[in-house]
This record gives sequence, C-alpha cells and structure tokens, in this order.
Amino acid sequence: MDPLSAASKIAGSGMEAQATRLRIVSENIANARTTGDTPGADPYRRKTITFGAEMDKAAGAEVVAVKKLGVDQGEFAQEYDPSHPAADEKGMVKMPNVNMLIEMADMREANRSYDANLQMIKQTRDIVSSTIELLRSTQ
Repeated sequence: MDPLSAASKIAGSGMEAQATRLRIVSENIANARTTGDTPGADPYRRKTITFGAEMDKAAGAEVVAVKKLGVDQGEFAQEYDPSHPAADEKGMVKMPNVNMLIEMADMREANRSYDANLQMIKQTRDIVSSTIELLRSTQ
C-alpha cells in the first residue's frame, strides 16, 4: 500500500479510537450522579478505555485499536442523605467514582486528538488531489 493510503488508514483508526473514547467519557458524565436503588447498593462505576497498537497488514502499518474497556475500581465517595432510597442505616449514600474534572479533561484531549487525525486525512486528500492535478497538467 502506498504511504498516503497508509497515512489515511492510520489517521482513520485514530479517529475511530477517539470516537469510542468520547462515547465512554459521555457515559461517565451522564452517570456521574447515578446511585444504587437499594440501601448500600453500589452506584455507577466509572468506565475506562485502553488503546493499543495493532498491525494492519493491508496498510503495512501499525494502527490504533481499542485494546480493552474496563471499569475504575477506585473507592466510591459517600454523601450524607438519609432521605435517599440508597442510604444505609447511617444515612450515607455511595456516589459514583466519576470525577467531572478528569472527565472534562479526557473529553477535551479526545476531541483534540480526533481533530488532529481529521486534519491528517484532509492533508493527505489534498496531497493526492494536488498530485492528480499535476499529472493532468503535464499531459
């Protein structure tokens, strides 16, 4: 495969990986206050994503792939709210281990990475178009 097609394939895999990351971050943000239904029940647990390199034989290059989706095993915060249905006998409610500051930083980083990969594809397309125009003008 030619280098320009390989570059597009690599950037495309990066876009796909970052789109998955944005989906995971969005789920975490949407469930940042989702508690259990019964006293002492565990709340929503933050999801995580791990990337890895994968060889694409057709492109002849390593591309980005989602290696693993997991959950954060960190501790749950507790809030005092005796009127909550998930409150234990002391009135404490387990809250999700989602930190909005971390999620927003992850979202921003994923968005920027997605945009960088998109720009790479646009530049590759422009190079191919310019090459075709040069070939047409020499004939």
